[in-house]
Amino acid sequence: MPSAQPAASNKALARVDVDGHDLPPSPAPSSPQVGRRRYALATELVYTETKDQYGASSIPIYQSATFKQTSSNGGSEYDYTRSGNPTRTHLERHLAKIMNATRALAVSSGMGALDVISRLLRPGDEVITGDDLYGGTNRLLTYLKNNQGVVVHHVDTTDVDRVRAVLNDKTAMVLLETPTNPLIKIVDISTIARAAHDANPKALVVVDNTMLSPMLCNPLDLGADVVYESGTKYLSGHHDIMAGVIACADPELADKMYFTINATGCGLSPNDSFLLMRGVKTLAIRMEKQQANAQRIAEFLESHGFKVRYPGLKSHPQYDLHWSIARGAGAVLSFETGDVTLSERIVEAARLWGISVSFGCVNSLISMPCRMSHASIDAKTRAERQMPEDIIRLCVGIEDVNDLIDDLTRALVQAGAVTLTIDDFHANGASSGTSEEDSATASASASA
Repeated sequence: MPSAQPAASNKALARVDVDGHDLPPSPAPSSPQVGRRRYALATELVYTETKDQYGASSIPIYQSATFKQTSSNGGSEYDYTRSGNPTRTHLERHLAKIMNATRALAVSSGMGALDVISRLLRPGDEVITGDDLYGGTNRLLTYLKNNQGVVVHHVDTTDVDRVRAVLNDKTAMVLLETPTNPLIKIVDISTIARAAHDANPKALVVVDNTMLSPMLCNPLDLGADVVYESGTKYLSGHHDIMAGVIACADPELADKMYFTINATGCGLSPNDSFLLMRGVKTLAIRMEKQQANAQRIAEFLESHGFKVRYPGLKSHPQYDLHWSIARGAGAVLSFETGDVTLSERIVEAARLWGISVSFGCVNSLISMPCRMSHASIDAKTRAERQMPEDIIRLCVGIEDVNDLIDDLTRALVQAGAVTLTIDDFHANGASSGTSEEDSATASASASA
């Protein structure tokens, strides 16, 4: 974390706090402070100072659209929640701290965050992005290409040379995801960031860090200019709110994005800000359990001959690269069965694994991305980008891992993907509470 922040002119919020940070006004000085001891991230996620008049240990929900002013000229810290709210500001200051950012901004969804960022583009600007993107990201970029005159280049961002081949002085933005979704490919953020800034010093390197969260990766430390995440996922962790987070190091750039948020009214509501703040505090313990479960499940699937995509496996072709930029493998993995119909049967046979889009929740989810989260990408484009139609994505939760493996085993056997004896079934992690009905189902399927 740099000790000095770059100067900015024409500040939208020209208020320097007591620690010398030019950040949104806040009753909670929890952002990085010069000279303040930095604790381990698991501690920083929880630790926050408040100056609540009643000593509330959790920031109150300021459920108010407007705030009374002290004079006819206004001038109070807050006036209208669209422009700023104490609960949201407290959250934003806390997020700036854990994301190693100068400024963080909270909006109504992850796609809302990308929309705010994309409004920095102008007609004729060129964007370089991956060929394995979240479906919503692909949809928004397609809109910008077809309606706003933005040139979009989709390349394999895991190949730095392919990125360099399309970099030029018109490159305004390089948009990266790592690991990619759902192919779990790893992108060398640092090398691409250097190449982009060499090609055009004004180019913005933007990273979607949703798959890893600040717990496992800080892209701003790797050379990115802007980081965004869907707060709906790991930051919240419970799928009970929708939220988006934007973070950057340049205050002037932050002001431009704040202007859009204030003008369009997409700032996160006070109640959702409160819930997101609560979720962030448990991020460390949730992520530790989820990725430990994911590792066991990835190893289980690989042991049965499936092609598994997970950076925690040494068989991943970019294993070393991932661990050079991240502190963990995350909790999303995918595997292929070789047959679309077989994949459908597996997904529909699962019980503990809920069939759902999204990830990052405490409960485990299963889906076929080409039918759900990435269905907005047409089949021809999916084929060109080598996205297997049979791919199954697992978003691992915090349940007992033996129960998850037990349920997945049952689904695989019932679908006909594997043939197991009852001894194999239990050896693979079946819980001691497996019912006679479940054992009979496995036995019948295994002997069929």
